[in-house]
Amino acid sequence: MSSTNLSKFEAALKRAAENLKQIKRNHTIKLISNLDADGISAVSIMIKTLERLNFSYSVTILHQLKDENAKELAQEDYDYYVFCDLGSGQVRALNKHFEKKKVFVLDHHEVQGEPGKNIIHINPHSFGFDGSSEISAAGVCFYFARTVNKKNEDLAHLAIIGAIGDVQAKEGFTGLNKKILEIAVKKGKIRVEKGLRLFGLQTRALHKLLEYSSDLSIPGITGNESGAVQFLQSIGIEPVSKGKWKTFSDLKENEKKKLVAGIIMKRQSGGIENADDVFSDVYILPNEMPGHFRDAKEFSTLLNSCGRMDNASLGIGACLGDEKQRAKAVSSLMDYKREIVTSMNWYKEHSRKEESDRIIKGSNYVIINAKDKVLSTMIGTIASIISKNNEMDDNIFILSMARNPDNTTKVSLRITGKPEGVDLKGIVSELVQRVGGEAGGHQHAAGAIIDTDKEDKFIEEAKGLFESKKF
Repeated sequence: MSSTNLSKFEAALKRAAENLKQIKRNHTIKLISNLDADGISAVSIMIKTLERLNFSYSVTILHQLKDENAKELAQEDYDYYVFCDLGSGQVRALNKHFEKKKVFVLDHHEVQGEPGKNIIHINPHSFGFDGSSEISAAGVCFYFARTVNKKNEDLAHLAIIGAIGDVQAKEGFTGLNKKILEIAVKKGKIRVEKGLRLFGLQTRALHKLLEYSSDLSIPGITGNESGAVQFLQSIGIEPVSKGKWKTFSDLKENEKKKLVAGIIMKRQSGGIENADDVFSDVYILPNEMPGHFRDAKEFSTLLNSCGRMDNASLGIGACLGDEKQRAKAVSSLMDYKREIVTSMNWYKEHSRKEESDRIIKGSNYVIINAKDKVLSTMIGTIASIISKNNEMDDNIFILSMARNPDNTTKVSLRITGKPEGVDLKGIVSELVQRVGGEAGGHQHAAGAIIDTDKEDKFIEEAKGLFESKKF
């Protein structure tokens, strides 16, 4: 990390913080953020920061910031606006509609356009940092909050949760995220442990933990519920205790060691290279009780579920420690899981058909046009799940589409495997240039909003573009 870049970034943060502190307290500040885990974490950091400054505030959560959203927001009766996890890719819309307002943009997406003088724009890309891997929007908001008042360092764990939600903790954290993690650990907000590379160590039933082990392939067990149960019994671990399914956190230390040894042996006998590569960093929130809020990855998933199910306020309440909101957020997570099952069942049913206008398969792509059969807020999640399916070859583009209520269609693009040098945001941007619409996202996960009547044209352009890509 360049010290020059860091000092320029910190100087810009200092100027932005001074601008915020100079606002008179009789003004209500309008906060606008994205509905994913990073956006919810980011706006929660800003809410706490404003509360500590005795500001009143109003919050709006958006799926995507379109020109008409910007126009409507600018017409509201506020003089000061803060955009979190949105705005950098929509600078032209902000310039057009907010010229009489004071605007703060705290974002990590690539900057498109030159902000007007009324816009205070803090973005890591402007200072030589990679916003897709080194810092998320929650991280940008944390650095801003910390600059406003060092006391806000106690919010570092929320920035880590946001970064995890944006898949920035691939093999530990780098860049600005690493510095945030160090602060979170120092403040006693996060403890880093080595643990099995499995999602749901705190909450999932043990056999389900193994069945859904997509990040850690276990031959005969991954994707096989009965195989998982039999495996546990074969290594001397009863999956049920007192009529309840056990979780990993219910196991005694000797049982955990048995489980790890059993998994490694299964991987070795299945011929998997680096069979003992089963561990990764686990980010524990030590002040939380065992459950959905103790593991930062599970906390992040819960926030994402709230946003996708149109319950972002519950996610904000969960970040801010409201116990009633937390209970409702867990309930929303259950609804989210059911919606995923329904959506995946729809996908599997149509995928089995030899001919379907909903699932189009090519040599290096799968295009899913769910229309109104899958929630538009869920279609990116479905694309991500499909892209991680171990049964699919590497380097397959997964393009998914679902309709919004306003005659627009949400598009998400993912790719299987980990190909070098593939820029999904660039691909989506090129398609949008050809067909129309608004692109967004990052190198490894991108999306767009297009007019619904352009779906067929978009699909045809996508097919041609995918077929031209060789790895």
